Amino acid sequence: MLDIIRQVGTAPEQRFILGEHTRALEQALASSLGAADVVACGSGTSALGLALTAMDVGAGDEVVVPAFGCAPLAASVVQLGARPVFADIDPWTMVADPADVRRRITPRTKALMPAHMFSVMADMPVFAALAREYGVRLLEDSAVAQGAVLRSTPAGLWGEAGVFSFVQVKSFGMPGEGGVVVTRDAALGQRVRMLRNHGQDGAHRFVHHMIGHNSRFDEIQAAFQLRRLPGLPGRLERRAAIADYYTERFEPLAERGVVPPPRGREGRCYYVYSLLAERRDALRAHLTERGVDSHVYYPLPLPRQSAFAPFASPGERWPHAELASRRILALPVYPHLTDAQVEYVADAVCDFVRRGTTADRHHPR
Repeated sequence: MLDIIRQVGTAPEQRFILGEHTRALEQALASSLGAADVVACGSGTSALGLALTAMDVGAGDEVVVPAFGCAPLAASVVQLGARPVFADIDPWTMVADPADVRRRITPRTKALMPAHMFSVMADMPVFAALAREYGVRLLEDSAVAQGAVLRSTPAGLWGEAGVFSFVQVKSFGMPGEGGVVVTRDAALGQRVRMLRNHGQDGAHRFVHHMIGHNSRFDEIQAAFQLRRLPGLPGRLERRAAIADYYTERFEPLAERGVVPPPRGREGRCYYVYSLLAERRDALRAHLTERGVDSHVYYPLPLPRQSAFAPFASPGERWPHAELASRRILALPVYPHLTDAQVEYVADAVCDFVRRGTTADRHHPR
């Protein structure tokens, strides 16, 4: 990083945003994906907003999003004057349930925005078919799934556009904010490209073709990501190997209240490895006592968050999303864990279940 800062800072062109390194990163990602265009922007969140804007989502429109996920799923819709419509999720994979999405499509629906969650891609073949059937736009929130492939199609390329996030915790994270919009549609990519830079086309500065945003990419970060890109497949493979080991250890625990994600690598990217635990908070405390960090994604479904509750109908429920919020717990899966550390984490989870089973035998209900 210090070498890159010096290189960019002493280069003759003195370009610190949207320069040669950004172009090279965009081209490298487009080539690896088989995309028509990749547009680097300020964050994964802004990538969602830019893509929705490029799809002409605006006031009076509805966008169907999962009820369980991160805030930008709903916020990016609200910020355009549109309304997020929350669909329930699959109780095991925690991605949007296509059947529940279908029943929420109305004449006002402008787009569907399924999101890949943790390690599992949404059922994009079904969502693509739904979008065609109802004549609506399809934006794939693939922020957490860079590197995943489903039926030979990379995450991000199932819809008209997809997004990746480069914030530090993601699988291609960096020391700063950033993200990209990826698309097979060159015209849509060009529209996003103008929107990220105040509506300018890049050829003529201070000539504005549309109302745009300031969501430009940093040259130092682009050079940093270019240097790390060749190592991404190896890091993803290590994450997957750790996940394989966890799942093998945890599958026998499913009948005792700790359920691992479905095994396999098709349509998967182990950005996060999440369990569903009936005694989630007790398991988290047990792990903390043994020096194992864990994380709750997410403590409340989106329509139960005060920011988005006004967009939910009174009395409406999302039972699977609500159950996931009470049970989900993410374990360490970053690629630099040693085998011994991975075994220690798995042992700690198994020990919790074993102790709980013993306690149940001594204290029958």
